[in-house]
Amino acid sequence: MNRGHFDLLIIGAGVNGAGLARDAAGRGLKVALVDAADIGGATSSSSTKLIHGGLRYLEFYAFRLVRKALAEREVLLDIAAHLTRPMPFILPLGPDTRPSWMIRAGLFLYDHLARREQVPGSSKVVLRDDHAGQPLDKRYTQAFRYWDGWVDDARLVIANAQDASYRSALVLPRTPVTRATRTSAGWTAELGDGTSLSAARVINCAGPWASEVAANVLGLPDAPRLRLVQGAHLVTRRIGRGQDSYILQQPDGRIVFIIPYENDFSLIGTTETTIDSPEAPRITEAETDYLLDAANRYLSRPLERADIISTYAGIRPLVAEEGKGARETTRDWKIFAHEGGDAVTVVGGKITTYRLLAEDVLGRLYPESKRWTAGQPLPGSDFPRLPGLTGQQAWTKWRENLRVKHADYDPRIVDRLARLYGTHADTMLENGLGENLGGVFTAELEHMVAEEWAQSADDALWRRSKLGLHLSEDARAAVAQWFAARFTKS
Repeated sequence: MNRGHFDLLIIGAGVNGAGLARDAAGRGLKVALVDAADIGGATSSSSTKLIHGGLRYLEFYAFRLVRKALAEREVLLDIAAHLTRPMPFILPLGPDTRPSWMIRAGLFLYDHLARREQVPGSSKVVLRDDHAGQPLDKRYTQAFRYWDGWVDDARLVIANAQDASYRSALVLPRTPVTRATRTSAGWTAELGDGTSLSAARVINCAGPWASEVAANVLGLPDAPRLRLVQGAHLVTRRIGRGQDSYILQQPDGRIVFIIPYENDFSLIGTTETTIDSPEAPRITEAETDYLLDAANRYLSRPLERADIISTYAGIRPLVAEEGKGARETTRDWKIFAHEGGDAVTVVGGKITTYRLLAEDVLGRLYPESKRWTAGQPLPGSDFPRLPGLTGQQAWTKWRENLRVKHADYDPRIVDRLARLYGTHADTMLENGLGENLGGVFTAELEHMVAEEWAQSADDALWRRSKLGLHLSEDARAAVAQWFAARFTKS
């Protein structure tokens, strides 16, 4: 079966591919978005969950990257308000950290390189007088507090793919492109489900597999050379009870984050381990030791391996730059225009700047088309907005109204559903949540299947939500049984 002819075939449904599909579909292009696995199933669901300018990039004089990332932080806090939130960071000062004057200068730049509406500026903190000092060793007496943003990375990808689909894009997860060949009309692609499609142009957004797709699937002789860097994370017992995250300077010059995670836990990351293959990334013993040591340099109550609840690792595909290590390699994106002009490979970038990447690519390929995504909320964040309110203010007001509207429900359930699904939560609550499978409701599982391409318990519990961390073993088994029965019926 031939699925038809498209203006664009986008290979890879991570945040870059999904963002491109959304933007292109909104410009009136006929788009097919395909991925060999789940939407956002690799790098884009394995990040540190931050939208940030990249304070440490200032050390490498990456002012342009920091400026555009800081500006984009404001955009994402606005258009994806239910999936994002401002987050305070504590940067402790000590004898082994960068000097106070250097950090103060960096934070001054960080505060002023781009417009700020939804996050406060930085400030000096006396730790003995501030709740943020509670989990830290008493030798740390002073710190700076600055602000960045948190994001539910996997759901951000889903929201972009949703919007692309609502705008008539064809979205095909778990459908690899097995081979693509050039034709007089562009490309013909054979898919892993036995179907095919044709497209005038191909955009390769396969992330860590971009070189492989360019060379072996598209047959292009000028595939880009990548540096694959693994970033590993620990999920541990909760460190501290406040909402501050911690940015911890390390003796090797790197920084490690400790971030409040899913209310009950802390997230610690990340590493930068150069690897050879993107397949099945897993945290190593050395990375586990590194992250525990990094945190324990600062904590009054050291972490032990018994405190680790879960781990994950993702692969960052960076453009290989001669003579530079992983820390120095740019986090900006690069567009490789392949010979012939009808195929491009996009590599690199940050989750913070995925929308700008899409604008850049489509502006080059379709210069007459218009930008539009900065002013249009993503699905779930399309709640009413009174004039003058930021996205975060509008979200807070809408969530408060949702609690009142559905006062017959436990407000904790209302809040959880609102944070995950945004305005879709209102529909679920109106229609009834169905059976409670031990902390997750059948109505939201049905929503994940119908609207979010979920096909398994892992899809639902570890990517579209993080309920896998909270549910009992019996509840997780009940969800797996529900999916087995659901897809047997279908």
